[in-house]
Amino acid sequence: MADPTLSRLDPGDLPPKVLATLRESLLAHYDRSARDLPWRRLTDPYPVWVSEVMLQQTRVETVTDYYRRWMARFPDVETLADAELDEVLLQWQGLGYYTRARNLHGAARVIRERFGGEVPGTVDELRSLPGVGEYTAGAVASIAFGLPVPVVDGNVNRVLCRLVDVPRLTPARARSLAKTLVHQDRPGDWNQAVMELGATVCTPRSPSCDVCPVASWCGARASGRQGEHPAPARRARVEPRLYAVMVAADAAGSLLVRRQDDPGLLQGLWAFPAVEVAHASIVEESAECLADRWAEPGVFVRRSRRALRLPPVRHRFTHIDATYHPVLVEVSRPSGQDARGEDVRWIDPCGPVGVAIPVAQQKIVAAARAVLDEPDPREA
Repeated sequence: MADPTLSRLDPGDLPPKVLATLRESLLAHYDRSARDLPWRRLTDPYPVWVSEVMLQQTRVETVTDYYRRWMARFPDVETLADAELDEVLLQWQGLGYYTRARNLHGAARVIRERFGGEVPGTVDELRSLPGVGEYTAGAVASIAFGLPVPVVDGNVNRVLCRLVDVPRLTPARARSLAKTLVHQDRPGDWNQAVMELGATVCTPRSPSCDVCPVASWCGARASGRQGEHPAPARRARVEPRLYAVMVAADAAGSLLVRRQDDPGLLQGLWAFPAVEVAHASIVEESAECLADRWAEPGVFVRRSRRALRLPPVRHRFTHIDATYHPVLVEVSRPSGQDARGEDVRWIDPCGPVGVAIPVAQQKIVAAARAVLDEPDPREA
């Protein structure tokens, strides 16, 4: 009997009946075992698009609640396009990789202006939207519009590497294999079935080959190398950075934050004024300089020259290992002066903040609140 695995052949070289059996086996498994996820109950392109963007670099378990809240607040393209970016980022708060939210918001406005408020239905049109790449366009096109186009994410790539028994696939080779395998009549279900297989059965470690519906065609299982493929990716260098952070607190305990306008990871979010420093030893001096600089335009006046260092907060971004050294300074706001323009706000650390604050900054808010809640020994 001829070897049915894909280790020596392209899927396109398999006899059509064998390829058809492989497809039907995986789809039957998906029909029986697919997780009941809220976005899978719909074929409307808008929720499909939202879910696929949220699922990028984020676990399904995390996404589910965010997706429900998002759809309750922004049920369609028009609602999202009408929203202010601050509210969009606030709804996204905690999911990380905020560029995804900014792109969703920007793309909704493009869809309204160029496509009459309807999510476009071709791969090329989808890819013209901000933040929509090959993967997202393929997912939306196949799931929502039934186009027989492939998708390749980390889960799909792992399944393909093991099927053809290779440690690594180039992006072009992975896409070619996925394109050959995609089911012509059920492309959306097929793409989700392969992704689901990688997420639940063909996992990075200890794959469950005994229950895998395509085990009979898996070259890596036949060779015993399923635990070796794909080979670990070379890790990108992570750059350590230190920041001095000024936490200005007024007499009522409100804290000063500013909107981040510089292009980068935190653009559009709200955070404490900060400056990058070379050594932790100059944190207090740098925070004092920040306080003096912010006091000059009349945002606040110093109540005391006493500054208190709060516990450092560490946060890992994709390529940056950031350590924030917050310094609490006591200030008073000039009478009638609330903030300097729209990019500065005073927030109540004990109540709803009302703006999107990154996780690391939320930890600084909590540290400041703990200190401010302590009785002042000078008033005892």
